[in-house]
Amino acid sequence: MKKLFFMLAASTAIMMASCGSSNKGELVGVTDRPYFEDIDLKGMVFINQGNYTMGAGVQNVTYGDATTTQPRKMQISSFFMDETEITNNEYRQFVADVRDSVARRILGDASVGNFLIEEDSYGEPLETPMLNRKARINYKDAEVRQALIDGGFYIVDINHRRAVDVSKMNYEYYYIDYNNVSQKENGIATKSEHRGTSFAVRPKGLNNRSSQIQREYINIYPDTLCWVHDYAYSMNEDYTRSYFSSPAYDNYPVVGVSWRQARAFCVWRSNMLNQYLESIDYSQLNDFRLPTESEWEFAARGGIASQSYPWGGPYVRNPNGCFLANYEPLKGAYDDDGGVKTLMVGHYAPNDYGLYDMAGNVSEWCLDAFNESTYQVANAQTPVYTYEAKDDDPLAMKRKVVRGGSWKDQKYFIQVQTRTFEFQDTAKCYIGFRCIQPYLGRVKGDNLRTASNVAR
Repeated sequence: MKKLFFMLAASTAIMMASCGSSNKGELVGVTDRPYFEDIDLKGMVFINQGNYTMGAGVQNVTYGDATTTQPRKMQISSFFMDETEITNNEYRQFVADVRDSVARRILGDASVGNFLIEEDSYGEPLETPMLNRKARINYKDAEVRQALIDGGFYIVDINHRRAVDVSKMNYEYYYIDYNNVSQKENGIATKSEHRGTSFAVRPKGLNNRSSQIQREYINIYPDTLCWVHDYAYSMNEDYTRSYFSSPAYDNYPVVGVSWRQARAFCVWRSNMLNQYLESIDYSQLNDFRLPTESEWEFAARGGIASQSYPWGGPYVRNPNGCFLANYEPLKGAYDDDGGVKTLMVGHYAPNDYGLYDMAGNVSEWCLDAFNESTYQVANAQTPVYTYEAKDDDPLAMKRKVVRGGSWKDQKYFIQVQTRTFEFQDTAKCYIGFRCIQPYLGRVKGDNLRTASNVAR
C-alpha cells in the first residue's frame, strides 16, 4: 500500500512540475513525459467512435425476451479491441508471471538469492519488501528447488511427480470503486473563504480517494474441470487434462475463467504494459478492461446497422451453404459448422472492423452487471451499469453480462443484440473474454491500424 501511495504522489509531482523561467511569461502549460503517438497495440484493432441503435435486429420480437432488449440509440467513444478472444497461450503468460511472483516471494522469505527488494532508491527500508522481477529463477537449481519444496510450492501429482500447486497461483491487486467515491452522500460541506456565507458540497473522493481503495485477492488458474461439471454423462475428461496445458490448444480461446479472473487479467496486462512504458520514461496509457456490453455490441456489428449477425444479413450460411460461425446448428449437428466444441480463434472470416468470432466459438464476459432495465436507465453516452458484488450479496446481484453465444448455443444466442448473463464467480467451458483499451487521444492519430469505420 505504501508503494501505491508513493507512486500516486510521484505522479502528482510530475504533473505539477514547473516549466521553469524559459516560458517568458507566456501560457505554455507544464512539461511532462512523452507518450506513444502512433502505438500499434499488438493483436488489437481501432474502433472509431460512433452511434448506433443498441438492441436492434431483424429477429421477430416474440422470439426473444423483449423485456431485456428494447432498442435505443447509444453513443460510443473510440477504443481498441482484441481481434480475437484471449487464447490459452496468452492466458498462460499471466499464469506464468503469477507463478514466478509466488516463487520469488517464497525464495525471498527463505533468504535464497536476491528475489526481494527491501530498500527504496534512497536506502530507506520498505515496510513491505517488493519483488525483484529482474532476478531470474532457475527452477533446476538444487537450492532453489529445495526452498520451493519446503515452501509448499510443489505438490505430488497422480503420476508421483512434483508439479506446481495451482492453488498457490493467487494474484493481488487494488482498485478504486469510482461510483462509490463520486456519490454526493460521500461529500463534505466546505465554507467559502471569500464571502463567508455560502456553502458548497465537494465530493469526498476529491479529498480522500485513498479511503475507497479496494483489495482483490484471487486465484487466477482456470477451472480445468469445467468441461466435466458443465456436462454430466459426457466424455470430456480429455479436455480437462489437456485443453489449457497442451500446446495443441495454444491458439484456442481460454475457458474456465470467471468474470473476476478475467478482470484480474486486465489489471495484470495493464500493469505489464505501463511498467514497460515507465521504464523507457513514457507516460502510461489507459488501462485494459473488459468491454461494456454497449461497446461489445457496437464492435460486433462492424458498422452494419440493424442486422442480427456480425457479417450482416439475416442468414447464418454463406451463398455456398457454409456456416459462418461455430455454434450448434441444426439442433445437435455440432460438427456441421466445422467444430464439435471450440475452434482455433480466427477460424471464420472477421467482421468489417477486423474482429473475429464475435458470434459463436465462446461467449464473452462484459464489464456490466446484468439488469433487465439497463437500456432504460443507462446514460446514452457510452452506457454501462456496474455493481461491485460482495460475497454476501444476493445471487441476483452477482450477475454479469455475457454476449456472443458459443459453440453449444443455438443461433438466437449468437446474434449481436442478444444479451444473457452468468454469475461472476462461475467458470464455464463455453465462456471466454477479450479486452479493450479506451482510446487515449494522440497527436498523430491518422496511422492507427483500423478497418472500415463508417456505419452503413
